[in-house]
Amino acid sequence: MVERSITVTRNTNETKITASINLDGTGKAKFNTGIPFLEHMLDQIARHGLIDLDITCIGDTHIDDHHSVEDIGITLGEALNKVIGDKKGIRRYGHAYVPLDEALSRVVIDFSGRPGLQMHIPFTKDTVGKFDVELFGEFFQGFVNHAKVTLHIDNLRGANVHHQIETVFKAFGRALRMAIEQDPRMAEQVPSTKGCL
Repeated sequence: MVERSITVTRNTNETKITASINLDGTGKAKFNTGIPFLEHMLDQIARHGLIDLDITCIGDTHIDDHHSVEDIGITLGEALNKVIGDKKGIRRYGHAYVPLDEALSRVVIDFSGRPGLQMHIPFTKDTVGKFDVELFGEFFQGFVNHAKVTLHIDNLRGANVHHQIETVFKAFGRALRMAIEQDPRMAEQVPSTKGCL
């Protein structure tokens, strides 16, 4: 099996980010972003996606978390797009429903080559601690634009905003895991009638 791991760096005037990803990992995670709640959510992607993630970000969080959250999404998307390559042999589609107490979310992903985000989360609060929850829209938009995937996120119910968000990230990790999995029946085929994605 070809090793599916990569390290990507992204440096701007607002952030300096290094992201390492191993698609065939065991869920190991290491983060140094200065944004604890985001790190808690990134850990869900690693654990439930069985993807090893190591992300470091030095950002202008003295202003706010916006640039760091968005740019981490962008960098993660870039890394995934590069390591997946021509998409030969992957399942392409992934989906998951995940509950957490009263909350339930569904995530569906398609490695279509076409960036698209449909995100419907009726947040019950604007913040978790000091974290502005609307920044997750920026994270996922940055991710889909650079991973070149179609992503549908629906929080179907939930009263606790932490639970709402955590179910989204757990479902995202599991949907991602399904989509990037090598399908032995696909062999070296691209999962599209067009022959490319």
